Parts: sequence; structure tokens; C-alpha cells
Amino acid sequence: MRNPICTNCGGPAIIGDISLEEQHLRIENARLKDELDRVCALAGKFLGRPISSLASSMAPAMPSSSLELGVGSNGFGGLSTVATTLPLGPDFGGGISSTLPVAPPTSTTGVTGLERSLERSMFLELALAAMDELVKMAQNDEPLWVRSLEGGREILNLEEYMRTFTPCIGMKPNGFVTESTRETGMVIINSLALVETLMDSNRWAEMFPCMIARTSTTDVISSGMGGTRNGALQLMHAELQVLSPLVPVREVNFLRFCKQHAEGVWAVVDVSIDTIRDTSVAPTFVNCRRLPSGCVVQDMPNGYSKVTWVEHAEYDESAVHQLYRPLLSSGMGFGAQRWVATLQRQCECLAILMSSTVPTRDHTAAITAGGRRSMLKLAQRMTDNFCAGVCASTVHKWNKLCAGNVDEDVRVMTRKSVDDPGEPPGIVLSAATSVWLPVSPQRLFDFLRDERLRSEWDILSNGGPMQEMAHIAKGQDHGNCVSLLRASAMNANQSSMLILQETCIDAAGSLVVYAPVDIPAMHVVMNGGDSAYVALLPSGFAIVPDGPGSRGPNSGAHTNSGGPNRVSGSLLTVAFQILVNSLPTAKLTVESVETVNNLISCTVQKIKAALHCES
Repeated sequence: MRNPICTNCGGPAIIGDISLEEQHLRIENARLKDELDRVCALAGKFLGRPISSLASSMAPAMPSSSLELGVGSNGFGGLSTVATTLPLGPDFGGGISSTLPVAPPTSTTGVTGLERSLERSMFLELALAAMDELVKMAQNDEPLWVRSLEGGREILNLEEYMRTFTPCIGMKPNGFVTESTRETGMVIINSLALVETLMDSNRWAEMFPCMIARTSTTDVISSGMGGTRNGALQLMHAELQVLSPLVPVREVNFLRFCKQHAEGVWAVVDVSIDTIRDTSVAPTFVNCRRLPSGCVVQDMPNGYSKVTWVEHAEYDESAVHQLYRPLLSSGMGFGAQRWVATLQRQCECLAILMSSTVPTRDHTAAITAGGRRSMLKLAQRMTDNFCAGVCASTVHKWNKLCAGNVDEDVRVMTRKSVDDPGEPPGIVLSAATSVWLPVSPQRLFDFLRDERLRSEWDILSNGGPMQEMAHIAKGQDHGNCVSLLRASAMNANQSSMLILQETCIDAAGSLVVYAPVDIPAMHVVMNGGDSAYVALLPSGFAIVPDGPGSRGPNSGAHTNSGGPNRVSGSLLTVAFQILVNSLPTAKLTVESVETVNNLISCTVQKIKAALHCES
């Protein structure tokens, strides 16, 4: 700036009477021009053809403008490698648009806008690379994907992956391990509806209630074009969970990018952004990185979609209890199978609820159509609160207790319930633990949901069988339902008690959640009244397969080849939420903690005894 040089002859230049501010603006203009050239090159990748850098329009000053990114008629742009293998059909017209703001150099405050533009262009570049990787991961088979010997699941060949792809978010952190799975299934939902669900954080959480503890959209970079989600790009935050106190919640900040590849063919990809953005939004310690993951959705006849789901993550295994490491490393905890199985179950439930015919298994003579909806809404709230109490997500402000008189693997937490019509006021205590049982998940689920056998483990049953008063089917499997149970009264002076119960099962696991409910309040709900004012505290069980290699061989059993058989079993999570004092200001007593701890221990022992399990 002090010694300008002529670019033509190389001699000293006379710049005349130019203020220092104007010199700063000229330097900033040059920086903005370089940034615009880079973004135009990026847009060229998106379009699949080179575009002008617009340099001619920048003299003497660049106007305030935005860069429109559209998709050409081939529909793939920089992802043209996809078109050769995916059955994407003919080319489609129309395009998508994503607006990247370019800061105008009209003042010295334009640096902030430039940084935002640079960040957004980096996000778009990352999204494009992630989309390319996802589609290739979805379409390629061996040698990239191989079948596991146990269970036949598809697992990623990491050596082939490293040869095929360049890491788009950097190398794996020290101490992290990789999990990667793929699953394909038919789902009763069309591609547009599924895409809308995935791009809306609230609907996404409702579709996967037991997997997503909490989620939010933190920034919308592009909402798509032409009233569709084609080209939508947004920043999201999520807390992902496995229902056990022994597995930490995974907190992730990621980009979600949606792209239409052909008529009826969409892809939605997620990728972590922690290597790009380091802000207060990100957790202080990242325990999980989400590599390009997501789904490719293709419309099929009769309202179904073919969904190919890919899950690829790196996580800190040291924070996971030994009991759950085999489950997570096999991808059965957070993997593609669980996402697809949950999606299939939830969509089947929605199809049944929207149907005008009531399933033949329902016996709800005393419940109106509005009552069915109200009862299902209440059951959903009950299950959501159960999950929030097991995993200590940020949905509720739980305080963990470190009490010496609590069993080692039992986690006890407490919180205050104030001004919530859906809960009784006071001090709520939550206790949860997970144990391994040498029983198949199906047998364990059938035992726990059977109201006739409830007296073998539940103190609320008053020692006798319970009677099912109402039954609302939520799927083809008899285990997917909401029930209203009535316990027998112990004597003539005691009124019977009602218990609301929801059970669900799919290929990835099962759930039994229940809560005592007030009889007059349930009469209001069954007549279609507002369920938000029914106070309840849920308890229940979460069941998952124990994962390959999770237990040593059974010394008494051998295969035909002479080798030992592995004992297959289940991982059972038991959780209770109990009101220990009706005054929110009351102090928690040691006796209350011991009571809940004993309740969990006693319940586990009763289940083991009923199923003839070895201690």
C-alpha cells in the first residue's frame, strides 16, 4: 500500500489522492473477487458445467448480489458418476437453487459477510462431497460391502473404503472406533413424504422417538427450490440414544443435504461439521463424528418406497460399558438396521391410524374415535418421558446422584417437577440399570408384556393377573399396541387401579412402557378429552439383542464341529420414575434412594427367577 507498483511496466505507480479507507476497500474487493471465483467454480461442480466468474460485472465495484446455483437437465451435476448405476429413470426438468450471499464491499464491515459466505461455500462443498459418497455407498456392493458371518448383516470393508474415498472431514481421532452398516427395506411411505419428514426436525424426532432424544435445526442455508426440498441444506443438532444408562448419548452437529436425483428418487445425507465450525453450539468434547450417512429413497408401486440406509460413524468407545460394546461395534445400536426397522414400524402404525377401518384385534367398544387418538397421544408422551429418564438427555434437567448405597451399574437421577400438568408435582427420582440375560429377546418381550404373568414381577399387580380393558393395535405384529390394564383390588375397600401400557417390537429391539393412571382422568381421555392434563410417571423395559460375541461360550454346549456354542441372549434395561415427595422444595432422603434401588434389584431378580435364568 505504501509502495504501489505499476502492473504494466513494473515501475513505481502514482495512485493520487486516495484515502486509506478506499485502499482498504480495494483490497477487500480483490478478496471478494477471489472468493466469488472460488464459489463460481464450486457452482460449476453443482451444475455439471463451467460458469462465468462474472469478473466483467465487477468493475469498478461489485453490486450487492447473490449467486444462484441451479441444477442442469441431467439432474446430477458434479455427481454424474451416480447416473451410470442407479435406476434413476429419464432425465428430469426443473432445477434447484441455493442462494449463497456474497458480502458487498460497500463498507469496511463487509468482512463478517465474507466469512459467512466462505463458511457457507465450505458447507456446500462438504455437502456435495458427502452426497457423492453416500450415493456410491448405497449403490456399490462387494468389495466395499461384505456380509457378516453372524446375522448376515452388511458391514463395510474399511480397507476398500479408504482406497475408494478421500476423508471429507479429516482423519479419525485417536481412540475412536468405526461403525458402519447398510440396510435396505420396503417402507409404506412415498419419497416426498419421507423427505419432508427428514428435513423437519420435529417430524424427524417424532418418526424416531426412541432413537432421537432431542434435535433442532440451527441454520437453514437453503430451503430448496420450486416449493420442494430439492437442494435444501441445513445445519442441525441432535442427541442420539440407545436406551441404556450404560451408553452415553451421542451429541452431534451436522449438515443435512437433500437432493432429487430423478423423478421419485431422492437422497438425504448427513455429515458432521465439527472440523469446519468451532462454536459454542458444538459440545466441548465430541464423542462421535457422523461421516456421510443417510438414505436413498426410491418410489415403488402402491405407495411404498425402497429405502437404502447407510450409517457410518466414529465414536469414543472408552465411554461405553463393556456390556454394550459388542452391540455398538456391530452397528446394531445406532446402525442402519435400527433406523430402517423403526421407520418401517412407525410408518405401518401411521397407515393403520389413518385407515378408516379399525383393526379386528382392537377391542375398544367404550372408546370413541377421538378417544383412540387421545389415548395414543398420551401413550406417546409416556414413552417419550420414559426414554428421557433412561438416557439423561437434556430433555429434562436431571441431576445425577452418586450414592454409595446404590448398586454399581444402577444410575439414579433426580429432578423437580413444577407446573407441569402432565406430571405430579414434587421430587421425581429415576433409576435405571441394564443387565444381560441368557434369554432370547422375543421370549423376554412376550413375558414382560403378558398381563396374565405380570404378578410374577410387578408389585402393582397386587399379586394377581391383570385384565386388559382396551387394546389399540399399532401394527401387524401383535406386540405393537397400546393397552389399558386393570389390576385386581386386594380387598373390597380398595378400588382397582388402571395402568396404561405401550409395547412395540421390530427387528432391532422392543419396548414395554407403562404407568399407573387416574381412573376419572382416563374416562375423559377415552371420550376424546385432552390427554395433556393426565399426570403420569412412566416405568418399563427396553430389550435389544446382546450383539455378536458379547458373551463367552457355554461350556456345556458344543457345535457339530466340536467348537463351543455362544450363549445368545438379551440386554435388558429396567427403569423406574417415582414421585418420592409431593413437595418440589423437599430434600431427597437416603431412604428414598435405597427404596428405588431395591425396587430395581428386586424386579430384576423376579424376572430372572420367572425365566429360570442363572444368576
